[in-house]
Amino acid sequence: MSREDFNRNWSYRRKVTPFQELGGSQVAAWIPVTLPHDALIEADRHPDAPGGHTNGYFPDGAFEYRKNFPVPEDERGTLVYLEFDGVYRDAVVTVNGALAGRHSYGYSRFVVRIDPFLRFDAENEVTVACRSHLDSRWYTGCGIYRDVHLIRKNAVHLAVDGVRVTTPDVDDEFALVEVSAQVDNAGTVAAAITVEATLTGEAGAEITRATTPMTVLPGGSDTSRLRMLIQRPRRWSAETPHRYIARVAVSSGDRRLDKVEVPFGIRTVQVDSRRGLRINGNPVKLRGACLHADNGPLGAAATGRAEERKIELLKAAGFNAVRSSHHPASSALLDACDRLGMYVIDEAFDMWIQGKSDFDYSADFPQWWERDLAAMVAKDFHHPSVLAYSIGNENPETGTPDGGRWTRRMVRVLRDLDPTRPVTNGINGFVSALDLVLDGMRQRRTSTESATSDEPTGAGVNGMMHQFSELMGQITASPAVTERTQESFAALDIAGMNYGESRYELDQKLFPDRVVLGTETWPTMIDRNWALVARLPHVIGDFTWTGLDYLGETGIGLIRYADTANEGTGFSPGYPGLTANCGDLDLTGHRRPVSYYREIVFGLRTDPWIAVQPPRNHGRPIAVATPWAWSDTVASWSWPGHEGDPVHVEVYADGDEVELLLDGEVLARNPVGAERAFRADFEVTYRPGELTAVTYRNGEPTGRTALASAGEAQQLTLTIDRHVLRADTTDLAFIGIAVTDEAGVVHTGAEREIRVAVHGAGVLQGLGSAAPVTDENFGTGRRRTFDGQALAIVRPTAPGKVTVTVEADACAPVTATIGVAPTS
Repeated sequence: MSREDFNRNWSYRRKVTPFQELGGSQVAAWIPVTLPHDALIEADRHPDAPGGHTNGYFPDGAFEYRKNFPVPEDERGTLVYLEFDGVYRDAVVTVNGALAGRHSYGYSRFVVRIDPFLRFDAENEVTVACRSHLDSRWYTGCGIYRDVHLIRKNAVHLAVDGVRVTTPDVDDEFALVEVSAQVDNAGTVAAAITVEATLTGEAGAEITRATTPMTVLPGGSDTSRLRMLIQRPRRWSAETPHRYIARVAVSSGDRRLDKVEVPFGIRTVQVDSRRGLRINGNPVKLRGACLHADNGPLGAAATGRAEERKIELLKAAGFNAVRSSHHPASSALLDACDRLGMYVIDEAFDMWIQGKSDFDYSADFPQWWERDLAAMVAKDFHHPSVLAYSIGNENPETGTPDGGRWTRRMVRVLRDLDPTRPVTNGINGFVSALDLVLDGMRQRRTSTESATSDEPTGAGVNGMMHQFSELMGQITASPAVTERTQESFAALDIAGMNYGESRYELDQKLFPDRVVLGTETWPTMIDRNWALVARLPHVIGDFTWTGLDYLGETGIGLIRYADTANEGTGFSPGYPGLTANCGDLDLTGHRRPVSYYREIVFGLRTDPWIAVQPPRNHGRPIAVATPWAWSDTVASWSWPGHEGDPVHVEVYADGDEVELLLDGEVLARNPVGAERAFRADFEVTYRPGELTAVTYRNGEPTGRTALASAGEAQQLTLTIDRHVLRADTTDLAFIGIAVTDEAGVVHTGAEREIRVAVHGAGVLQGLGSAAPVTDENFGTGRRRTFDGQALAIVRPTAPGKVTVTVEADACAPVTATIGVAPTS
């Protein structure tokens, strides 16, 4: 009957019990909020936070949300549901004090029926309690961080998620579209109804329609099926993301009882080890990026525009696929992938029976796994972007017979629910043999402890990390891992391999019918990995870790130098480490040098790219550089105070040679690939000017690019992604802030504290930078720039105008105006 946005007019606070409130010492004030919302993102971080570096030193916490809303008397007898796209975590939903429902998992959609608890012609209160505590290996946030919708249904209605649109037969001439509609009758008499399905293009023009009569007994449920043809169907793919719309209605005579609108795409998916992956009959290699769930300064909040921008940025950087790691993606993200054209590997779980954190989902998995898989399929089914389901990530069980049984159970359930999509799993052979690895480490530790004091005990963290990827490759390709993982791999349609490139050619011989996907790979190995993907038909793609930088797992991609290596332990620099620093794009969405290198490796970019190692670091010995860490470079030729100093320049190029010039003077002409494929290296002396790189192949120039030094003048420059917003809960404006010269060249070394104020029909939703180590808070309206840049995010609150003012010391303030249009 209706489905409406239910994101407005909520409030939240730290959860307190009635007994705590009675004592008065722990009462927290209710704070107004519009959903989606992350209750932790503006919390004070602390070095003693329970999760430590794994979650970016954010605290844990239990929170409660509430909303009051009226229900008129004429809605008595209406079925009312609340649809939550995601609540992190252990959600408990009450209505007027009565338990209406609960949901354990923090990433799956769930629906709660609330009409039995409503009061009519009165105010009603819905509350949602949730918590986060040592239950993940990365930052999860906490709260109602995805959209909420209120659904109303008549007694006779289309069941929630009761419409299914499939295209079982597709060719160039026709597509057979089958619409099944489950109709429920909660009334006390039989219902004689008509079910009608109309197919339209995205612009709304009708293509065809079909109807059928149907009688549904009281208290019963039945399903109709309508079959229609679309002539000369337009196929959905990442390159041509065309969609259709199915409008399904239930009527009794002239009275419309219910209607549902379902966007869908027409596309075919085939995969085998000889011809690889084919979409609509065309071969496709997946240029993939793994994604964690957060949106940088917004935390975990999956606001529609933030999810859309994420996909826009990744597509512009050359990716055609994303893997939701390690959780079912939000509906908003999948909607964006459908519209923009991006393939999705949608992943169900990070843990099964064996826990990875003290209080994670593994304790709930045996009771909830099947319901959560069903929720994922119900959400995903009509999204043409969803190419495949993944049932897990680096689960140690996959190296055991019990893991093989769990794999078969989950795959069987998914195939029963949705036979149209293949199933994979991100299996890490190293993790699947972790017990053997740990036994070997214990034996080595015992041997080391018994050694004499002057015997070597290893090369420290840096030496370990240089050997780590090679060691993982050796173990992953070992006969022990081959044997251990065979049962789990055999149950899958696609053998997902995390850091498993050492198996690619091996498995072509051992398992000639096995289809392989690099579900997670080292960003530093994309040149070698992509060569394998391009050459081997059974390997259908590569997913780098990661597409965007994210909160938590601090420092896994951070270069650390010997004079600071004592700060922190292992991968992490310690507090106040904030991000992993391993994304192709940084936390604010700017492309890092590795992104341009990858684009060249993919064959999508002909012009070279210049990346410069800051001269202040020249000659400093590196103490920690993991396989997730790209070189410590930035695309800048502005280094005031370093005139005359040596500087190392990397130029990424697809050619034989690169010529490097400064103000037209040739500095050097060096070969590509001497130290690394697709890279030429230069040692030069810094002086300001215009640094130009020219790529040559067979002696002929094929592309060029340049970096100009910033002038002395410094000003604030704003870049706004859109100047007119919608006055709804899904929209945002992203405002890039940079310290530049008069020509717009960024002063990468000019770190300033900026101050942002927002007035009018909007609020400042977040302010951040790409700094991987900082003690700053995203919610204060103050932030230091990083490499001369920062990002402000504005959320509209009503139709009208939003005024954004940005200030910084020694720079003139700048003001921008953004319009907010009313929604229809």
